[in-house]
Amino acid sequence: MDTPLHDFLSRHRIHEVECVIPDMTGIARGKILPRDLFLASGEMRIPKSVLLNTVNGQQPDNGPFVGDTDPDMVCKPDAATVRIVPWAAEPVAVVIHDCEEWDGRPVQLSPRAVLRRVLALYERQGWKPVVAPEMEFYLVARQQNPHEPLQPPLGRTGKPEVGRQSYSIDAVNDFDPFFMELSNFCDQHQLGVETLIHEAGPGQMEINFSHGEPLELADRVFLFKRAVRETALRHGVFATFMAKPMEGEPGSAMHIHQSIVDADGANIFSRADGGPSELFHHFIGGLQTYIPQVMPMFAPYVNSYRRLAPYMSAPINVRWGDDNRTCGIRIPKSGPAARRVENRVPGVDANPYLAMAATLACGWLGLQGGLQPSEPTQGSAWNVSHELPRHLEDAIEAMRACEPMKEILGETFVDAFCAVKELEYATYNRVISSWEREHLLLLV
Repeated sequence: MDTPLHDFLSRHRIHEVECVIPDMTGIARGKILPRDLFLASGEMRIPKSVLLNTVNGQQPDNGPFVGDTDPDMVCKPDAATVRIVPWAAEPVAVVIHDCEEWDGRPVQLSPRAVLRRVLALYERQGWKPVVAPEMEFYLVARQQNPHEPLQPPLGRTGKPEVGRQSYSIDAVNDFDPFFMELSNFCDQHQLGVETLIHEAGPGQMEINFSHGEPLELADRVFLFKRAVRETALRHGVFATFMAKPMEGEPGSAMHIHQSIVDADGANIFSRADGGPSELFHHFIGGLQTYIPQVMPMFAPYVNSYRRLAPYMSAPINVRWGDDNRTCGIRIPKSGPAARRVENRVPGVDANPYLAMAATLACGWLGLQGGLQPSEPTQGSAWNVSHELPRHLEDAIEAMRACEPMKEILGETFVDAFCAVKELEYATYNRVISSWEREHLLLLV
């Protein structure tokens, strides 16, 4: 066992260790081990098929992806990810694990391995991606009936929010006890969150992360979602990372700011004279070309596509523009050293490892292929026609057909991921909605 892990567990007098891996949906799977057993074993073994769970716990046919015998994989703790679980009743630690085959090769189905695979392309070129995610989510009143619409929670005023409260300080302060505890948990969890903003929807919030290395940021987002949900439960409300939880209200996104630096730390998106470089435009060209072909990694559920509607603070195409929030690809105002691209397409329901892998893979293909972007959009991109798939079924079909992305992400992963999404879509399609009962029951 790594000395840093042993020292951490001893220093904090840890009793138990949560050994976790993110599956394809971004849900934490794994085991809880007593500290001594964790130190003695040095690894965790669980079925490889666990990575193939759908969001509702089903699995597609595993044979083509893990073999007919449903074998174990070896999960090795990443010592850099160990953290205290701040809400636990006794000292508990959490450690994210890497999934390996028995011969030490990364398991191709693992989201962390997929992101590492993309980052290795940049590393071989002498480049390092830098990312900063923005996480939107809703606080909603607790309810047990899934057939009833979600409602805003009651804050300290005893009343639900009404109207749009974008950037309202008072609306945030209405949930001060929640945010004070969340801030404390995030500090103890070493998540590096920065800015808190009230977004447009009732009870909709946004928290921004400090920029950094993509794998580390994906780990932090993975842990952050759990921290938010746990904090909300302690304060009598639910926190949801659904992309579109409320009809008529804006959806929730995970905007990803990204830039690339070379071995000297210089931003390759800027020329020596401070202007935008050709590589900057090629990166945008890659995003425009390939985002529509990897949409299941940005919008993984049926609900995700309800968010992508015009005039609802979400993109419907892959237009790009300077400081233009109607575009799928926004270029924030910045100096040459901080020149970056903001991908506004991903929903907050996306697996952070896969969303970051996908956006960097799109940019990589643009860099390597010298792809040219369209002209920047000067006005509203909501007046431009849809360029993104409108439904999950169409998105899966496009991803299955994208050979360049299979080469980058791994054909086994793409086929397995699409199989998981297809099973989720088939399960959803069997559900009879309230709209159908209301409008078809007695009228057709």
